[in-house]
Amino acid sequence: MAAELSAAPVLSTPAEHFFEQAAPTPETEPQTPRRSDDELRELYEIARTARKVREGGWTRIALQFPDSMLPDAPRVVQALNAELEILPKTPEQRRPPERIYILADTSYSACCVDEIAAEHVDADVVVHYGRSCLSPTSRLPVIHVFTHHPLDREEALAAFEKQFPDKDAKVILMADVTYQDHIPTLAPELHTRGYTNLLSTAITHDPAGHIPNRKLVTPQQGADMPPDSAIDLKCHSIFHISTPPTALLLALSSRVHSLHIYPTPSSPSSSTQPSFSTTRLLGRRYARLLTLASAGIIGILINTLSVSNYLASVDAMRKQIAAAGKKSYTVVVGKLNPAKLANFAEVDGWVVVGCWESSLVEDDAGFYRPVVTPFELGVALVGDERRVWSGEWWGGIEGVGAGEEEGRGGDREGEVGGEVEEGEGGYDEEEESAPPEFDLRTGKLVSHSRPLRNGVRKVNGELKNVESAVGRETPQSSALALRSKAELAMVNGVVSPGAEYLRSQRTWQGLGSDYVAEESAAIEEGRSGVARGYIVGEVDKRR
Repeated sequence: MAAELSAAPVLSTPAEHFFEQAAPTPETEPQTPRRSDDELRELYEIARTARKVREGGWTRIALQFPDSMLPDAPRVVQALNAELEILPKTPEQRRPPERIYILADTSYSACCVDEIAAEHVDADVVVHYGRSCLSPTSRLPVIHVFTHHPLDREEALAAFEKQFPDKDAKVILMADVTYQDHIPTLAPELHTRGYTNLLSTAITHDPAGHIPNRKLVTPQQGADMPPDSAIDLKCHSIFHISTPPTALLLALSSRVHSLHIYPTPSSPSSSTQPSFSTTRLLGRRYARLLTLASAGIIGILINTLSVSNYLASVDAMRKQIAAAGKKSYTVVVGKLNPAKLANFAEVDGWVVVGCWESSLVEDDAGFYRPVVTPFELGVALVGDERRVWSGEWWGGIEGVGAGEEEGRGGDREGEVGGEVEEGEGGYDEEEESAPPEFDLRTGKLVSHSRPLRNGVRKVNGELKNVESAVGRETPQSSALALRSKAELAMVNGVVSPGAEYLRSQRTWQGLGSDYVAEESAAIEEGRSGVARGYIVGEVDKRR
């Protein structure tokens, strides 16, 4: 039997304790030892950052930290200010001293540069700390500080040799951006141990590359290799230091022969053989996109306001969804969580417009509707007859719109009697004559997969009914009658599934919606006058 509560539980933090931090207890996570000043300067690359700021001539600097690094933010500011004071200034740089601001919270994903928050303080440059997706920004210059983390080199070399005993194996040595500074020393050492077909990587700002944000280099002098397109990645394996994010894991697994992970203390998982789990995850992603193939309303989630070309990608996806005969709604909700998206119950599925890492939403995140990437949406909308997935996967907005014309499916039959203006849609056959559509996952009949049913359209610049535009008058019949279009919620002559859902499915209509007017009784004259002497009707009754 559960013990009875002696007092009501505390459900909120008292105002006087907002800025107090509880001391660590054995039951909680132990407190990280305080870093020395030298360790702090090395971890956050204070000298290089200050030099870049001075060379750029920027005076308002915004520092963006992930949540795990925010406790070090005040000391980083002090170290940067001290370093900037000792750096000499040229005559052109004799301006007011630099001002540094801390961005304590990000609007979207921590891997993306938060230009919106930086513009609130009118920053000239953003210093982004920690791992990054390296997506190109649209407004502000960025200094990326991936931070430096120690690595046991001998243990890493031993793990590599154990994984690849064949010295002639074609292997690409790669690391997470936070461990990338170890690659220039590890690659030559492995080459001297006999790995003649070894390639290493260097960081480059190209998320859409064959290896995202990496270029291939030789391990001897670090010279650039031929373009990645000239190298068959399917013949190479990757030895990756530190567990990559899930989006990078899926992208790499679909492009190379095999992927082997060397875990580090900062790795979220200790798995070193992700091939089996990655195959299962790709299969689950394919099941997710099949759900959107039979969806009628697709929501476009804007999960970034900083990645360049995101507006063009949104516009391309709107056209792509409309070409498939489906309805789309664009929503900006900031950081994603299931509670926010549950408010849009009429939406059958979502596609995320964001960086190539944040566009992937895990299947076990608890979302009410499936959330897919732009690449997965393109696969879902091509049609059941042409949908072939070779196992390739991508999570970003790069390449959105390339298959837009391909997904249109050509001109629709029955479009006669004039030229239909773009954006108004063509004539669809009656819903009863259209072939039935079934959900490939559940086998159930889908009745809402084609919501764009036009009631009127523009023909040669004039609005006409669909029946009269194609010369098909509905005959009068006493046995069968058309349902009046007034019964459906329509916007500009087109059936709006969102408005129809609000009209028919939403049960709560607002305050006072349950009020029922009662029949009024006969009106009688009441009391009048002041409290010391009321008059009721025509009879004067004084107290």
